Amino acid sequence: MDAAILARVEDFCIREGLLQPGAPQHLAAAVSGGADSMALLLLLRQLQPRFGYTLSACHVNHGLRGQSADRDEAFVRVECARLGVPLRVFHAAELASPPAHAGEDWARRLRYACFARLCGEGIDVVATAHTANDQAETLLLRLARGTGLHGAAGIRPKRGCYLRPLLALTRQDTESFCRAAGQAWVTDETNATDAYARNRVRRAALPALQSTNGAAAENLARFCEKAARAGAYFARK
Repeated sequence: MDAAILARVEDFCIREGLLQPGAPQHLAAAVSGGADSMALLLLLRQLQPRFGYTLSACHVNHGLRGQSADRDEAFVRVECARLGVPLRVFHAAELASPPAHAGEDWARRLRYACFARLCGEGIDVVATAHTANDQAETLLLRLARGTGLHGAAGIRPKRGCYLRPLLALTRQDTESFCRAAGQAWVTDETNATDAYARNRVRRAALPALQSTNGAAAENLARFCEKAARAGAYFARK
């Protein structure tokens, strides 16, 4: 395991008030099977003795990618069993059948409907695997569409029952952590298409910025934190 990455996540969780030592709660990690979510699961498993929470995992099979989605579900089932983490799996049919031309927005709404159901069933908090790269992509998309300070704050570390412990890490960090731990992951083939705006930002815009400054993702994520602090300041005035 990469001790430096583990320490960064622990420090971030304490600084942002995401986790408190000795505060008993049931935490569910949202696990898709990708590198980010597998790193999230490993890190939360490592931090569990430090904070004392009960850890489980959840996986949402959206039913949009046929055999690939079933492959991802099977992978998550095997890995959670190997790691000794209880797993809850949701299928799209449990809540709503996919509409015609269902895409990213529908899949996201479905995931959060599943997370909300978990919270209604006794789970205290759900941790998602958003990273600094996701933060940077979100900021660029919102700036392109037009936004103010509130929107420029991006993805918040904590919102309601949702925690984002990996915002202090980049996608490179999560892949590095998984490799160091000998942890495999699966890749969603739709990430390679330019059909979605976020994919175009991820595959073209952000790499272009990183070619001029290797820390572009981290710097954009830090800007979101500054925007959040500025927004909170002006809200008090």
